[in-house]
Order: sequence, then structure tokens, then C-alpha cells
Amino acid sequence: MKRLFLAWMAVHLLVSPAWATHYADKLIVIDCGEGHADDKSLWSPGENAGQPFDMANNCYLVRHEKGWLLWDTGLPDTAADQPGGLRVEAIRTTWKRKQKLLVTLNALGLKPSDIDLIGLSHLHPDHVGNVALFPQATFLIQTAEYNNPVPLLGLPFLPGQSVKKIDGDYDVFGDGSVQILATPGHTLGHQSLLVRLKSTGTVILSGDVVHSEESWNRQWIPARNVSIEMTRSSRAKIARLLLTEHAQLWINHDVQQSAQQRKAPDFYE
Repeated sequence: MKRLFLAWMAVHLLVSPAWATHYADKLIVIDCGEGHADDKSLWSPGENAGQPFDMANNCYLVRHEKGWLLWDTGLPDTAADQPGGLRVEAIRTTWKRKQKLLVTLNALGLKPSDIDLIGLSHLHPDHVGNVALFPQATFLIQTAEYNNPVPLLGLPFLPGQSVKKIDGDYDVFGDGSVQILATPGHTLGHQSLLVRLKSTGTVILSGDVVHSEESWNRQWIPARNVSIEMTRSSRAKIARLLLTEHAQLWINHDVQQSAQQRKAPDFYE
């Protein structure tokens, strides 16, 4: 009887979804712009005053058997039509975009209507610039972020767009392969994304929980973050996951790291 029970357990563990590890099919990195700041000290208080600071700005496309998830929408596509870029005096930064998001999606054989879900790390303009291009998608955003949009800018959503407000961590497809992580601090409802891939392993997409590898190592907290304490807590949460998941941290705005990543139409599995 004991042998029969052990045999049943072995089969059950092999086939039961509750015990299996699930993965997203692929992760695609999309160049969604670049930033050129005049004063790095805004991101490293007390240091680097007057020094320039360049930033990458990526979006990420996740393919799952249940559909497509786009993480952030980057700078507005209209920025690609402005050679001088978009100037944001509040952070003394000029943002530019080389290729439009719609052009990249088209090269991948996708239309905006093919994107089922869009997760927004937060509501800053360099992350939500193309929200209006996806009228049929459902947007995933923390309630705290939705309730505290950028002053003067407000919410980026069109009337009738579907918005799913979430509180805390969220299992996007219900199988553990793609998980939103609540990481407040940069903004009140900032969130990051964990993606499990079979070959690449686990990847955590930072959003703006940190802006560069140097900032992560030096533990700089930008002057404009809403909470130093929340930022530290969120970074500690990410650090624990990096250890327990043996994960990689893909820092969205890190220029050197971004340059080493394969971009669309290439992908990670």
C-alpha cells in the first residue's frame, strides 16, 4: 500500500500544475526613448552636481500562452518627429525617441489590438506616453498610483479605457510566471515586474525603483522620490527576490546595461 501511495505521489507531483514551474514564452526589449539630463545630482543627492546623466528608456513585451503583456509604453511616439526632443525643465532633461512604438510592433507582426494587457510601472510621462494608442487593452496599475497622478498632467487614460486597479503584488496570468511587485517610493504606487523564463531565468524589470547600477550599488535615492523609507523598503524587497529567485535585475534607465541587451525583434526565452 505504501508503494502504491508513493507511486501516486510521484505521478501527482509530475503532472499537477500546483507543483509545476510555469514560464512566460518570451520577453522582448523595445527601445522606447532616451533621456539626457543636465544635472546628475537630482538622482544622486549631494554628488555629481552639474554633471550630465544619460538614461535609456525601454518598454518590454511579454508573450504568454494567455496573451501579450506590454510593460510601460515609453515616450510618446510623437517625440520621434521632434529632432530636438521633448524638454522637461522640472528635471532639466531632454527626452528623445528614435523609433515609434507602433513601428516596432508592426515589425513584430503585431497591432495595438493584439496587446491584451498593459502594466504601467508608474505614471511619469516617459513611461505612459503611448497609452492612448491602445484603446482595447486593459491597464494594470496600483490603486495608490491611480489616486495620485502627476500634478497638472492627471491620468493618461482615454474615456472608456479599461483600467484594473490592484493593491500590492499581483499574479498577472494566475500561474506565477509573470508577477507585478508593489515597489512604492519613487511614486506612491510604483510597481516592478518579475518574469520567469525557461532559458534566461527570472528577470525583474525595475521600473524606476532604481535608475542605474551605480545608483543601486551606492544606494542613491533621487531627490524627487516621494518617500526615502518606501524606496529603501522596496529595494530591500527586490534584493531579497534577487537572492531567493537567483534573478537578474534589468534596470530600465541604465544606459550600459540596456546597450548589452538584445532588442526587438530579438527576444529572450
